[in-house]
Amino acid sequence: MSFDLDIGFASLAAGRGGGANEDFAAAMAGDDGEDQRGAIAAIADGVSAGGMGREAAQTTVTSLVRDYFGTPATWDTTVALDRIIAAQNAWLAGINRRRAPALGLTTLTALVLRGQSYALAHVGDTRAYLLRGGALELLTTDHTVAHPDFAHQLTRSIGADDRLVVDYRQGEAQTGDLFVLLTDGVHGSLSERDIAVLAQPPLEGADAQSISQALVDAARQRGSGDDATALVLRVRGAATATLHDAQLRASELPVPPPLKVGDTLDGLTVTALVSDGGVARLYQVRDAQTRRLYALKTLQPSRAHDAEERATLAHEAWLARRMQGGRAADHLVRLHGAAPTGPATAFYLLYDWHGGETLQQMLDRGQRPSPAQAVAIALPVARTLGQLHRQGVIHRDIKPANLHQGEDGSMRVLDLGVALSGREPAATRALHAGTPSYINPEQWDDPPRPADAQSDLFALGVTLYQLLTGALPYGEVVPYQRGRYWRDPLPPSRRNPAVPIWLDHVVLKAVARDGSLRFETAEEMVLALERGASRPITAPPASPLVARDPAALWKIGLAVSLLLNGLLVYWVLFLPR
Repeated sequence: MSFDLDIGFASLAAGRGGGANEDFAAAMAGDDGEDQRGAIAAIADGVSAGGMGREAAQTTVTSLVRDYFGTPATWDTTVALDRIIAAQNAWLAGINRRRAPALGLTTLTALVLRGQSYALAHVGDTRAYLLRGGALELLTTDHTVAHPDFAHQLTRSIGADDRLVVDYRQGEAQTGDLFVLLTDGVHGSLSERDIAVLAQPPLEGADAQSISQALVDAARQRGSGDDATALVLRVRGAATATLHDAQLRASELPVPPPLKVGDTLDGLTVTALVSDGGVARLYQVRDAQTRRLYALKTLQPSRAHDAEERATLAHEAWLARRMQGGRAADHLVRLHGAAPTGPATAFYLLYDWHGGETLQQMLDRGQRPSPAQAVAIALPVARTLGQLHRQGVIHRDIKPANLHQGEDGSMRVLDLGVALSGREPAATRALHAGTPSYINPEQWDDPPRPADAQSDLFALGVTLYQLLTGALPYGEVVPYQRGRYWRDPLPPSRRNPAVPIWLDHVVLKAVARDGSLRFETAEEMVLALERGASRPITAPPASPLVARDPAALWKIGLAVSLLLNGLLVYWVLFLPR
């Protein structure tokens, strides 16, 4: 669930004439589908000396609050804040370079509550406080000249310079926490003791709005002649765990022992052992009360003390939850945050169970789809990959065994265990993941090129080739050996005459040896499959001999040399002189 917040805001313009207020503040919580990003609040104080402080404060806060929810959910909070703030600073600095003196400058303090933690970004002399358990803590440091006579002269502000250094701070957020964001028109007139007293008034159940108004009114009564603004957020409820929370949980819970059919764990009865790999085990389990089936994934007991494997499985859990809020969720398997009976007592992941079979199981039965059915299978997978790629996620293990066709007819992409999100553990990132026969040639280079979106599309192309022909385009690749990419694959229609030429071209483009000839994006591949014969694409050209075999020229030269030397020997020994 998302944060349950009580938000209050109050602001008064400087002086009694009701002039322009150069402070600006805003707060926003994620809508349905965006609640995984949490909530954001920001406050800014425009620098009045230039004359455009109000505009700078307003555009900075508005762009930050609005654009934050447009960043990929997989990004770390500080990464998202840094990208947006840097873009806004570059825009303001670019405008100010053309004007002398600079007009659009502002301070900024932004707070993001996400999962069970907070992240703070700060520039200037606006402030953020945390009131917890009756104790008030200042979370920011003023960027002002360290001299009493120049206490209001900023050393950092947004728009002043192309290069901006932003202070970041992260910490745990708890139910009952009160965050107070203030401009210097408030904290410049009130002591920390005053703020602490006003933030926890004797009136039982005082809301955030009354606290923010009390802070602004008290500052005005103490003689504040500046714009005075207060933004208050009270955390009334916890939120869904972040990656950090998931990793902490993974390190604390025990790995369950090997389970047999009939064993129970947290109200779940094991009905079958689905797979028993070297790292993880997958069980089919049934809820004893609702009789509903689930898939339970956990580590092998022998891996229980492997911190890297725990972190990898925790990353899978975090990533699966992040993807449940987006459009890709229809073709991914839903992950449950807890056991049906309550919090889990062991470290495992609990997925929905879907009847049906994987494409590998279908191929193992000797069943091969028609070309039309193969296209119908590939289209939703390509769309799902496009949605994952737009979120910065690379699957890295697309193959028939990880593509599941449910009894409901829906195609689902399985197993995010080795996926890259930008926040995966270092051991996962360094892993040469994937099934060798589905890995693109560039990953076998020395040094190897990291997996990217094209890697997933190549693997999907290999899968489509296999569905159409029952064979692999480059043959079976032995693990830990370089792929045999010394020839172009045969067109699928040479192996299966039912494959139309336009589909030949699509598949050959997807599995081309040269990465520059392949589809660049999943959307491009989807478009080619959708258009079909109405607007066929051209087949990639055959690879030159030198590209297929870099030593070909040397081999040809050697053969010619041997031939000439043989003729010379024959002439010397046998021809009359």
